[in-house]
Amino acid sequence: MENLTENIEKLEVNSSESDDESSSDSSSSEEEMQPNFQVAMWDFNQCDPRKCSGRKLARLKLIKSLKIKQKFPGLVLTPIAEKCVSPADRDVVTTKGIAVVDCSWARIDETPLAALKPSHGRLLPFLVAANPINYGKPFQLSCVEAIAATMYITGFKKEAKFYLNKFTWGHSFIELNEEILEVYSNCTDSVSVVEEQKKYIEKEQQLQRDRQKSRDFPSSSDSSDSSDSSDSD
Repeated sequence: MENLTENIEKLEVNSSESDDESSSDSSSSEEEMQPNFQVAMWDFNQCDPRKCSGRKLARLKLIKSLKIKQKFPGLVLTPIAEKCVSPADRDVVTTKGIAVVDCSWARIDETPLAALKPSHGRLLPFLVAANPINYGKPFQLSCVEAIAATMYITGFKKEAKFYLNKFTWGHSFIELNEEILEVYSNCTDSVSVVEEQKKYIEKEQQLQRDRQKSRDFPSSSDSSDSSDSSDSD
């Protein structure tokens, strides 16, 4: 499902393998805001520190590093959760914060995620990565993309932009996913988020099929041009 939307094909991002330490100036201070709740991560030391968005946030003192077996009372983004993030999680985020697992997608099966035992474990719904490593791939978000998506869905849009704007490519994540992020942010609970995710994927798959058909069959104008050309010979 790579290149799922036309936006993915059209949008250009910085394909550098390393992150620029400077912040992006694409948004003004009025459009972003530093959160008042805690943001944390467990770092399993599986990623290249030069490319890791979680490590960069740690250097900027925008994320708290947790010990591997340290508990976190807030919302925890983990692929072994059973519920999706939804606007219903806003109170948990406000009072207890967000935590993310920093590990390699290639090594997810060997990561001891079950040991975290979160009280509020959550999955992220369908979203497309904009980071240079996994650009255009669904679900394979970087730490900062996962954190920002959670903020956006739970109603903290300015806070999401504040985190994304620490990366030169960060604005691309919102641009790629804005339509569906808005849909998710207007849902009521996890069940409705999953329902909207299904509708969106089905719609995009149909658009792909329609575009494929249009490439497979010449337009009527092409046929007319071909006929005119043969008549003049």
